[in-house]
Parts: sequence; structure tokens; C-alpha cells
Amino acid sequence: MQRNRSLFFFLVMVFASVVALSGCAKVEESKTPIVASNAGSTSGKIPLTTSSEDARKEFLQGRDLSEKLLIQDSIQHFDKALSLDPNFALAELNRAQVSPTGKEFFDHLKKAVSLSDKASNGERLLILGNEAGANGNAAKQKEYLDQLVAAYPNDERAHFNLGGYYFGQQDMPQAIEHYKKATELAPTYSTAYNILGYAYRQNADYANAEQAFKKYIELIPTDPNPYDSYAELLLKMGRFDESIAQYQKALAIDSNFINSHQGIAAALMYKGNPDQASAELQKLTDKARSDAERRTALFAQTVIDVDTGKMDKALEDMDKQYALGEKTNDIPAMTGDLQFKGNILLEMGKPDEAKALYERGLKMTEDSNLSQEIKDNAKRFHHYNLSRVALGKKDLTTAKTEAEAFRQGTESLKNPLQTKQAHELTGRIALAAKDYDNAVTELERANQQNPYDLYLLCQAYQGKGDKAKAKEFCAKATSFNSLPQLNLAFIRMKAAKA
Repeated sequence: MQRNRSLFFFLVMVFASVVALSGCAKVEESKTPIVASNAGSTSGKIPLTTSSEDARKEFLQGRDLSEKLLIQDSIQHFDKALSLDPNFALAELNRAQVSPTGKEFFDHLKKAVSLSDKASNGERLLILGNEAGANGNAAKQKEYLDQLVAAYPNDERAHFNLGGYYFGQQDMPQAIEHYKKATELAPTYSTAYNILGYAYRQNADYANAEQAFKKYIELIPTDPNPYDSYAELLLKMGRFDESIAQYQKALAIDSNFINSHQGIAAALMYKGNPDQASAELQKLTDKARSDAERRTALFAQTVIDVDTGKMDKALEDMDKQYALGEKTNDIPAMTGDLQFKGNILLEMGKPDEAKALYERGLKMTEDSNLSQEIKDNAKRFHHYNLSRVALGKKDLTTAKTEAEAFRQGTESLKNPLQTKQAHELTGRIALAAKDYDNAVTELERANQQNPYDLYLLCQAYQGKGDKAKAKEFCAKATSFNSLPQLNLAFIRMKAAKA
């Protein structure tokens, strides 16, 4: 499992923001001083600023658990650290990163930012970098993380965070470079091997990915996540039975490592056993310890329902997720649910109903206490939604107008993922206009880690009469084999038939 996958999926979907894989600022426990705000570190590592030795110990326990993806278990330690030292800025950041809801995430991040002037320079850069990522400001995020690495070139966590930025922007060669540097600086730093494996996997370098995950297992063989991560690679490679065996190893170590149930469900779905997949998700629901874990099960079930054509059932699943958010007034989660539900309606050929949900989500964001940057990002992303709605109504003129508004909005932010989305829209419009050459050109510049974009490329090449390339991209889309995601469920069966 990747770091913070369950928390950030809706942030990216709702706000089109890029949140780096957020590693903690960590130094060796035996070398971690209690330092005054902005004091330097003699060890060359990012200093840790707290006035309480007991708070430091709790923080280290929480960080160790969160780095091993035992997220739910880590929360109590971060909360204890903050009760012992309410001015512990880095503990606030880490508490944000393990938050089970979007509301908690933003509340703790806001507190971390407010305390950042009491922390060391390295901690401040980490906090501000995470804030910029959450706000979708990729350029500012990179600026802070570049400063962090320049100030602490021998800190493995500094390189890990900058690698996370590049991973989020899908620049895998740069991500791999920084993850490898982290492992060179700290050969036992297991977390870096985990994400290094994912970076190789995203680069389709499965041999090196397998080597990284096996090293991860070697370093912490009694923890569940290494087996879960290796299982995800095997899932991607279509080795479903082997994948299930590794997920079961993770659950044998920790029966509460709920994401392994999600992985098993995905493997069963790809094997053509959706009923067994749903039964596996019920196990997750039965042992869920929080609404976040219940949401994980519900979302995976939504994907299974879409994949099997049960669209009305999928909408009911989304309503259940929305109800979980309503209980705590979790605006980020609720707007994410409305976004997903709108996407399902759009696939069902109901663009007006989808538009109503998109507009409802936008208003909810604008009326919230989220940052102005997030509100601006939501307004920008609304043009993306409106362009797709117009395409659903075959209104190419409006689709072009909204796509251009979205493109212009992304230019100032210099956010590579949003730029890819702008190319996706232009490609969709060209495809609808049967301008297949331009469709191919634009879609090849879209997000190649989005299976829907791969399917659109298949359609564009079909339009050009290039059967070989069409078959290639439909095969890529069909065998994308990710953990449950709607974009794959929308097109997997269509791509297989094509």
C-alpha cells in the first residue's frame, strides 16, 4: 500500500490538486534532540522541535506506525504528543497526514501552518510544502521541497519528500532518483524502498519494482505492508492468485490491515468473480474501526457495481458514503462523493443530473472554511466538469469554451497533472468531432496513468483506422489492474470488447 492513499484520493478528484506522498521528517531516535524553534541540527538531519521529551517519544511511536501504514494505530500517539505539547508543529502535520477524514486533515494542517514559525526551518519547509500540495500549487510545493533538500542534503526524509513530489507529478525518473538517494543515505529506511517499488511499477519496470518490494520485505518481515505492496505489484502484472496469497500474508500478520481485503477484492473482480469480491469487502466492513475504513469498503463496492454494470446500485453506494461525511460535516469527503456520483451519472448518459451535483459540490466548497486556494482550484476544476457535461450533451461549442477556461486556469499554476487534464479535454473534444489525428496528439499528452485516457486513445486510433495501435491501447486499459478506481471500472469491459 502507498502512503496516505485512502486520504488523498478525494482531494485529487475534487480539487485536481497534487498532494505529495508525505513522508515524515525523521531523524534517528538516538540522535533526535529536543531543540528550540529554528535551531540547527548537528547531525545533518531535519531537527525535531518540541518542549516535551514525552511528546517526542509519542511522536516517534506514531511516526513509526504511520510509516509502516498502520495508520489507525498511529493516531492515538500523535494525539498524545499534541496533548503533551500543543505547540508541536510537526506532530500536527503528521496528525493531518493520518486523519481519517478530510475535515480533520485540513484542521490539523491549518494548525501546523500556524505553528510553523515555532519550528525549525526544515520542519517549516515540510509543513509549507504540504500546504502548497494540498492547495494544488505544485510550483510552490516544489520550491519548498527543493529548499528542504538543499538545506538537508544528507537527510533521507528530505529526499523522500521531494521524490514524493515527482511521483505525484508522474515524473518517475526523478522520483526514482530521490528515493534511491534516500536508501543510499539510510540503507535500512524501509519506507523509501516501498515507494521506490511503486515508482518502478509506474514506470513499467516490474523487475526492479519486484526487487525493491522484496528488499522492503527483508527489512521489516514481521509487518503487513511489505506483503501488501508486493501483492499490488503482482495484481498489476495480472498474477492474481499470487497476489491474493501475498495479501493473505499481510492479513495473517495483522487482521486489521484492511486495505489487503480491498486488494483481494480487486484480484477477485479481475478474475471474474464479483460476488466473491463483494464477500471479501464485507469482511472489511465487519472489522472496520472507523468511518474511513467503512468508506474504503463502500468505495470498492461502488467500483465493483460499476464494473458489472449495476449503475443504480453504485449510486446507492455513493449515497451511503455521503451519509458518512454528513455525520461529521466532512466537506472535502462530501464534495468528493458528489464528484464521483456526478461522474457515474455522466457515464449513464445523464449530463444534466451530473451537472447539478457538480454545482452542488462547488457551492459547498465555496461556502466552507477551506482555504481560498482550494476554493479557487474547485472553481477552476468546475470548468473541467462543465466541459465534460457539454460533451455528454454533444454541445461541442460549450465544451470548447469550458475546456479553454480550464486550460487558461491551469497555466498560471504550472500544475503538470492539471495540464494533462487540459490535454485530455482537448482530446475528448477532437474525438467527438472525429478529428482523430488531433485527438491522438492531445490524448498522448494526457495522463497515461489514467486508464480512461488509454481507452480514449484506443478509440482515437480506431477512428484513424490504425487497428494495431487501437488494440495496444485497449489492451493497456483492459489490463490496467489497479486497486479499485472508477475510471477503470467505467471502461474496462468496453476496452475488452474493443
